[in-house]
Amino acid sequence: MTRRPKRPIADQPPVIGRHPIIAILGRPNVGKSTLFNRLVGRSVAIVEDRPGVTRDRLYAEAQIDDRHVTLVDMGGFEATPQGPVEAGIGEQCRVGLAQADIVLFVIDGRTPPIPGDWDTASLLRRSQRPSILVVNKIDSAAFASAASDAFSLGLDPVVMVSALHGRGISDLEDSIYALLPDRSTSIANADAIEAEADCCNVAIIGRPNAGKSSLINQLLGENRLLTLDAPGTTRDPVDSHFERNGKQYILVDTAGIRRKRSVTAQSPEGMAVGAAIQAMARCHVAVLLVDAKAGIAEQDAKVLGLALDRGCAIVLGLNKWDLVKREASGFREHLLGRSKDILSFSKWLKVVKISALTGFGTDKLIANIDAAFAAFCTRVATSDVNRLFEDIIDHHPPPIHKGKAVRLYYATQASTRPPTFVVHANHPEAIHFSYKRYIENRIRDAFDFHGTPVRIFFRKRKRRQRP
Repeated sequence: MTRRPKRPIADQPPVIGRHPIIAILGRPNVGKSTLFNRLVGRSVAIVEDRPGVTRDRLYAEAQIDDRHVTLVDMGGFEATPQGPVEAGIGEQCRVGLAQADIVLFVIDGRTPPIPGDWDTASLLRRSQRPSILVVNKIDSAAFASAASDAFSLGLDPVVMVSALHGRGISDLEDSIYALLPDRSTSIANADAIEAEADCCNVAIIGRPNAGKSSLINQLLGENRLLTLDAPGTTRDPVDSHFERNGKQYILVDTAGIRRKRSVTAQSPEGMAVGAAIQAMARCHVAVLLVDAKAGIAEQDAKVLGLALDRGCAIVLGLNKWDLVKREASGFREHLLGRSKDILSFSKWLKVVKISALTGFGTDKLIANIDAAFAAFCTRVATSDVNRLFEDIIDHHPPPIHKGKAVRLYYATQASTRPPTFVVHANHPEAIHFSYKRYIENRIRDAFDFHGTPVRIFFRKRKRRQRP
């Protein structure tokens, strides 16, 4: 097959079902995430040379020749799990297999197949899913000759690769291409593609053990994500397609973010936190989830600040409210008061009381996400903006600068997502922070920009040159 150069894929969450789904399966530490990153063409999954780093199903869009596909990186599959984490990963793998059009079964070519590999091969034969046996870590021809035991698993085709060095990847892509379903069954119609453009990407963020994965499972109505009563369960950001009342959403589960001094940058947790912060940058709305029973903390304000720096609209979810309701009314009042104090720099955000366990308040949460997203995308006519500024100047003129009046000439909305305004003035450097905050609040109230950050830039007006 003559292969065309790959075109770059937009860094957007895929809509599950729009493209053929290719699941990557194998026991722990065989290089599944490295192969996933190699096929996607960028570092999406966290990679470390030890088992158990990948836990949830991680989706990303890739391109095989002229076809778009959705790749799924799954945790290490063990036929006989040894503990709750391994059992949860196994259940996630089985769900991923049920969705897959093609399965890439990855084994370590440097060692003979073990009983777990035979069990997985038997599972794939029974499933009758199109599958490819990928013999990984074949870094040279010498390794290839030593990996002949892989053929005894009875799966066909067999492709030998080195995911780390890129060896054999073209052969693997050719084998995948040959198994892809017909285009008419895998590409969505024009209406579905148009709906994706209006899809709201929602990052669920917060400290560890706030209930982020449980909330997404509750919204989806299935155990899509691994949940355990221990912090650090989620590693990679995990995208899940969700539809409610005819609207499309991508829910992004992220790792819990602890204090910086508690995390080593090169550890799996450090890389997971970095991936969570990157996930915020591609999302429209961030739901800051707080364990209301444990109370809000300064770290929650820092996580909120990370989302604001990346321009996300914000909704604050007070989770585990079913437990808080059992407490005395004084505790609830103290909790809400402390929330206002710690998050005083963003009084405009919406606060929703929810329970990820029971589903209490989730409808209201979705309604607030919709409202924040609508404000996030709102554009205001320049004439309306300037009428507001005329009123601002009449009621509260800018301060005097070195004995001269500061003048605001005109303003315009430069962009949306988030709403961004540019104000032209004669002395922009003289405008105090408090006056900028006053203007922001007036804009927010006038145009209902609650739930979204508003950015305002003051620019010096250039003098017109005489002819």
